[in-house]
Amino acid sequence: MQNKLKTQLKTIELFLKGSSFYRGVVLTIAAVLPLVIFSAIDLFVYAPSIAVGAFLNAPSDVPGSLRRKINGILISIVLTMLVTFIIFITKPVFVLLIVAIAVLSFAISLISVYGFRASLISFSGLLSIVLALAISKPNPAAIFLHIGLMGVGGLWYLFVSLFSKWIAPKKDDDQLLSDTLALTGQYLKIRGKLLTKSNKREKYAKKALILQTQISEKHETLRELLLEGRKRSGRSYSNERRLLIFISLVDIFELALANTLDYSKIDTLFGLQKSYLTPFKDLNKALGNHLITLSELLIKKETLPDFDSISKITDKTNSAIEDYVTEITLPKAREGAITLRNLQDYQKQLLQEVKAIRRVLSKVKDNTKASLKTQDSKQFLTSQDYRLNILWQHFSLKSPMLRHAFRVSLAMVFGFLLGSLFDLKNAYWIVLTIVVIMRPNYGLTKERSKNRIIGTIIGAIIATTVVLITQNTVVYMVLAVISLTFAFSLIQQSYKAGAAFITLNIVFVYALIDPNAFDVIQYRVIDTVIGATIAVLANYLLFPSWEYKNLDAVIVNAITSNSNYLKATKQLYHNKEAKNLDYKISRKEAFLAMSNLNAAFQRLTQDPKSKQKESVLIYDIVTLNHTILSAVASIGSYILNHKTTSASEEFDTIIDGITDTLKHVILKLEKDKTIPFTEVDDVNKAHQTLQNKYANLSEKRDIDIQAGQTEIDTNTLLDLQEAHLISNQLLWLKSLSANLINATSKYKSVFN
Repeated sequence: MQNKLKTQLKTIELFLKGSSFYRGVVLTIAAVLPLVIFSAIDLFVYAPSIAVGAFLNAPSDVPGSLRRKINGILISIVLTMLVTFIIFITKPVFVLLIVAIAVLSFAISLISVYGFRASLISFSGLLSIVLALAISKPNPAAIFLHIGLMGVGGLWYLFVSLFSKWIAPKKDDDQLLSDTLALTGQYLKIRGKLLTKSNKREKYAKKALILQTQISEKHETLRELLLEGRKRSGRSYSNERRLLIFISLVDIFELALANTLDYSKIDTLFGLQKSYLTPFKDLNKALGNHLITLSELLIKKETLPDFDSISKITDKTNSAIEDYVTEITLPKAREGAITLRNLQDYQKQLLQEVKAIRRVLSKVKDNTKASLKTQDSKQFLTSQDYRLNILWQHFSLKSPMLRHAFRVSLAMVFGFLLGSLFDLKNAYWIVLTIVVIMRPNYGLTKERSKNRIIGTIIGAIIATTVVLITQNTVVYMVLAVISLTFAFSLIQQSYKAGAAFITLNIVFVYALIDPNAFDVIQYRVIDTVIGATIAVLANYLLFPSWEYKNLDAVIVNAITSNSNYLKATKQLYHNKEAKNLDYKISRKEAFLAMSNLNAAFQRLTQDPKSKQKESVLIYDIVTLNHTILSAVASIGSYILNHKTTSASEEFDTIIDGITDTLKHVILKLEKDKTIPFTEVDDVNKAHQTLQNKYANLSEKRDIDIQAGQTEIDTNTLLDLQEAHLISNQLLWLKSLSANLINATSKYKSVFN
C-alpha cells in the first residue's frame, strides 16, 4: 500500500514538473489573463474575443523547431480569422451557412496531408467553425471587431508561448528525452523477457512492436528539436549534452533491435538449461529500470542512483558462461557459449551507453560523440514537402485523407442540421464533438468516442456534485481556471481525463453566467453522445478507409528500406570510416519505415473484425520485415563495435542474393501477376564456404583444446564470434527473405 502511494505521488510530481502541465499553464495564462486585465479596466467586452483567439491558435504549438512553431501559429491565426469571417457572413442565410460549413470543413481537413503540425492547424480551422457558430454578432462592425481581436489574441498567444520558451527553453527537449528514456527502458525489459518466456513470446513481441513505433516517433521529434536547434543557435554545452543523450538512446535502440535472436534456435540450445539465460534477462531488466529512473531524474533534477547492483548482475553473466561450458563441455558447448558471449558483448555495449548517459546527466564534459557536422546532421532530418502538388496527389478516392475530408464535412453538416432541426440547446456542441473525435482511422475514432463519452459523464457527475454543494461564484471561477489547465495538460496523455476536465470547465463557466447549471450538464452529455455516435457511424459508413486496403505501399516501403539498409551494411563492412554516415542514414530510414508498418498494423487491429482481412497473414509479413531489420542491425552493430576481418567475396555474394530476393518481393507486391523466382546457386555455394570457415576455426580450436590449451586467446575468440555471427545471421536472412516471398505470394493471392 505504501509503495503504491509512493508510486502515485511520484507520477503526480513528474506530471506537475513536465512539459504537458507547463504548456497547460501557459495556455491558461494566455486565455485567462486578457479576461482579468480587461475586466480590471472596465473593457471586459473586448476580452472574450482575445481569449478565443488565444485558445484557437494554441493547438499548433507543439514541440519542434522555433521557425516551424512561429510559422504554424501565424498560419493558424490567418486561417481562423478567415474561417470565422466566412461563417459570420453566411449565417443570415441558412442554406449558404450549410454550404460554407461543408466546403470549409472539407478544404480545412485536407490541410492534414502536410504532416502532424499541419493537422493541428487544420484542427484549429475546424474549431473556429464551431466557435463561430456559437458566437453571435449583431452587425458588420461587431464582426470585424471580433475577428480583429481574435487576431490580436492569436498574436498574444504567440508572444506568451515565446516568452514561456525563453523562461524554460529546454522544457520540451527534456520531456521528450525523458519519455524516450522511459520507453527505451521498457523496451529493454521486454527484450529480456523474450529470452526466457517462450510461452509468452507472441504477446511480448507485439508489445515490442508497439514500443518500437513509439520510440521511432520520439526519435523523429528529437532530431528536429536537437539538430535544428543546433543548426540555428550553434553548439552550446546544454545542447551538446542533450544531443549526447539522444545519440546514446539511438545506439541503445539499435543494439536492442539487433539482439532479436532466432528464438527457436535459443530454445534448442538452452531448452533444459534456461537458467543460464536468467542473468542476461535480469541485466536487461536492471538496465531498463535504470533508464526509467534516469528518465524521472531528467525531469526532477535529482542525484543519480547507485550503479553497484547492475555491476553485480554483470558479473553473474560471466559466471553463467563459465558454468555452461563446465556443465556441457567443449566442443559440444561451443555454439551455446558463443551465443552467450555475443549476448554478453551486446549487453556490455548497452552498459557503456547507459554509463555515457549517466556521465552526461552528472555533467561530466565529454563531447566526443557529439562531433556531427552541421551539413551531415541535415541528412538525418526528415523534411516535410509543402509543394501544392502534394495536395493534388490526394484528389483521388484511393487517398485516405480525401475520404476523411469527405467524412468530416458530411458529419459536421449532418450534426448541425440535426441540432437545428430538433432545436437542441447549444447544438454546436454536437459539431464540436465530431471535430475533436473524428480521425482518419475508424478504430481511433471509436476509442476517442468511448473515452469522450466516459470523460464527459465523469465530468458531469463531478460538476453536479460541486453545484449541489455550493452556489459560490468564486469557487466556480477558481475551478473553471484549474479545470482548464488540467484539460489542456491531459488531453494528449489521457483523452478520457482531458474530456472530464473540459466538461468541468464548460459547466463552471456556464454556471458563472447562468445559475441553472443543471441544464448545461444535461445538454452537454446528450450532445456529446449524439456527436460521438455520428462520428463513429460516419467513419464506418461514409467512404470507409479500411487499413488492409492501404498496406501495400507501407509494406513496399519497409522492404525497400530494409534492402537499402542491407546494402549500406555491406559497404560498411568494406570501409567503416568512409561509409559510417551512409550506414546510419540508411539505418534511420529503415527504422522509420518499420515504425510506419508497425503503426499501420496497429490501425488494422483497431478496425472492425470483419475488416481485419487476413490479419494473421499480414502479421506474419510485419514480423518477417521486423526480423529482417533486426538481423541486418545485428550484423551492422557487430561490424561497428568490433574489430573485424576484411569482408569476403562470399559475404558480398550472399548479400547481393538477399537484396535480389527482396527486390523480387517488391515487384510481386507492385505487380498483380505472380513472378517466378529461382534461387541462385552461387548464393548457396557462398554460404557453404562461410560455414566451412566457421567449421575450420572450430576444428582448429578443438585441436588446441586436445593439446591442453584450454584458455582461448582474444584473436581466436573474436574470429570465432565473427564467423559464427556473420554466417548464422546471413543464413537467417536468407531464410527470412525466402519466407517473405511465400508470405507475399499468399497475401497477393488473397487480395487480388
